[in-house]
Amino acid sequence: MRIGAIEAGGTKFVCGIGDEHGVIQDRISFPTEHPDTTLLKAVDYFRDKGVTAIGIGSFGPIDLRKDSPTYGYITTTPKSGWENCNVVGTLRREFPIPIGWDTDVNAAALGELKWGAAQGLHSCVYYTIGTGVGIGLIAEGKRVHGLMHPEGGHIMTRRHPDDTYHGLCPYHGDCLEGMSAGPAIEARWGRNGSELAVDHPAWAMESFYLAEAITSSILLHSPQKVILGGGVMQQAHLFPMIRERVVRNLNGYVNAAQITEHIDQYIVPPGLGQQAGLCGAVALGLEALQHSAASVS
Repeated sequence: MRIGAIEAGGTKFVCGIGDEHGVIQDRISFPTEHPDTTLLKAVDYFRDKGVTAIGIGSFGPIDLRKDSPTYGYITTTPKSGWENCNVVGTLRREFPIPIGWDTDVNAAALGELKWGAAQGLHSCVYYTIGTGVGIGLIAEGKRVHGLMHPEGGHIMTRRHPDDTYHGLCPYHGDCLEGMSAGPAIEARWGRNGSELAVDHPAWAMESFYLAEAITSSILLHSPQKVILGGGVMQQAHLFPMIRERVVRNLNGYVNAAQITEHIDQYIVPPGLGQQAGLCGAVALGLEALQHSAASVS
């Protein structure tokens, strides 16, 4: 089985081919430019691949309502040129096959539930902390949708008592993304996070904000696993700092062994590593194919 996969990020597009076991057989990446250029490259990549379905995990916000005239669109994104872009429609004109569609982080969460760190569970929350902050959420085995889709990167958090930074989010200023995304770290400290020492005060501040968000997710959604991916989380020393703060924030209120005794196995990096998003897109394609077959039968 050959399933096409697109991890559509605001910085780069990753396209690939996977099978029903989530094994990536081929992949290519290119910068996210104007939609006409970028989507044409994706179409050209898949043209001779013989895929039976395509899954797309995209940066957002996106329209997931199948009864909406703008289903399959990227909507109010700050990414220049991509506002109201019909991603699914563009692919469907070239490939009349089942197409799965969700946010990039919901896709990554699905990949992790199917083949990664949350395999065998029925709920998880996936954060990506990089150029922006996104959240994917699966509850009772299903990706969470509603009015739109989870946008937990834009929740408000308490401020670190020593932080005077105003925040970088163009919509909310000092929301989680505005305070903890990679560009916010660089704007606050004048250097890219990868250039900061492990004992730099930036990391105590970063772990504070991420622990605030994770604490809220645990209390709101009670996930069986919390997975942290993205470029910022390549700083592996953040994990123990975040875990310690989450335990402190909860203060014994959530009396579950996963938190009180095994927090290092509860808040974890992606089991699929850098492939989480692409594997998740494969899972979206498989799901679309299965739904299509069920509707025919």
